[in-house]
Amino acid sequence: MTRIAALLAASTALMAAPAVAQTVDPNLPEYEAVSGVSGNLVSIGSDTLNNLMTLWSEGFRGFYPNVAVQIQGAGSGTAPPALVEGTAQFGPMSRPMRGTEIEEFEARFGYPPIPLRGAIDGIGVFVHKDNPIECLSLQQVDAIFSSTRSGGADAAITTWGEAGLTGEWAERPIAMYGRNSASGTFGYLREVALFGGDFSAEVREQPGSSTVIQGVAADIGGIGYSGIGYATADVRAIAISAEPGGECFEPTAEHAGSGNYPIARFLYVYMNVNPNEPLEPLRAEFVRYVYSQSGQADVIRAGFIPVVAAIANADLQAFGLLD
Repeated sequence: MTRIAALLAASTALMAAPAVAQTVDPNLPEYEAVSGVSGNLVSIGSDTLNNLMTLWSEGFRGFYPNVAVQIQGAGSGTAPPALVEGTAQFGPMSRPMRGTEIEEFEARFGYPPIPLRGAIDGIGVFVHKDNPIECLSLQQVDAIFSSTRSGGADAAITTWGEAGLTGEWAERPIAMYGRNSASGTFGYLREVALFGGDFSAEVREQPGSSTVIQGVAADIGGIGYSGIGYATADVRAIAISAEPGGECFEPTAEHAGSGNYPIARFLYVYMNVNPNEPLEPLRAEFVRYVYSQSGQADVIRAGFIPVVAAIANADLQAFGLLD
């Protein structure tokens, strides 16, 4: 069982039906507006969560039109300093905070930040829509994208023939597109698919998820990684196996939620919550909205996988919001 499978065990066990992966858990409540909610919110962090934070904000403002929300998405690495400096109330991250980031936060405030686990994402490995490749193992992904090949491959994979294609594709060079080091997607892929190794200097770093997709769409020999919600008709997310010769799984909601697709993760929104003080109404209601029927429907609209009531209740309790 993969690490993400263990993390999501509570979620998948409580699905209403095993095959209904893109349905909001009926045990989540309908959101109901309360009085006295207004003010400004700032979100600084993950580019992967930009669309989702926008949908959550628009949905929330439908209940509270006097609330203003500003969203900046330059990468997960920008979230911790924004929370430490107090320039943002929300720090969306597509990876967990690192130990050093938590330590810096604790040194400033005396308590750790609290993560809201608002959605589940599969990281897609995308190729041009005309590329016939069907599946790659994690070890092959490592041999394509890394300089270290910590997954055990004997040599780098630099052509599509070395990845298993024949004919006119055999000699076609592979062009790699990825994110920069501020990206949580960069860090998560390095940990899981590069086995903790280093990216090749040949990877063409892009400033955002959508630009990775654009690069692959414009390059018939291209391959790139991005949140699955950024897929377009010009690219194709291929199936991935956890080991050479293993079963290949496409990055569907069902396979990501069950842990069969090996590059899946929670998407987080970190917050500064003083454990000795109640959360003020503005942020409290935003959290409740995220874990409502409406908030998790937004998750589906953004192309991600909704969480279930078990995850929502655990996080609401951590925020001191569980009735």
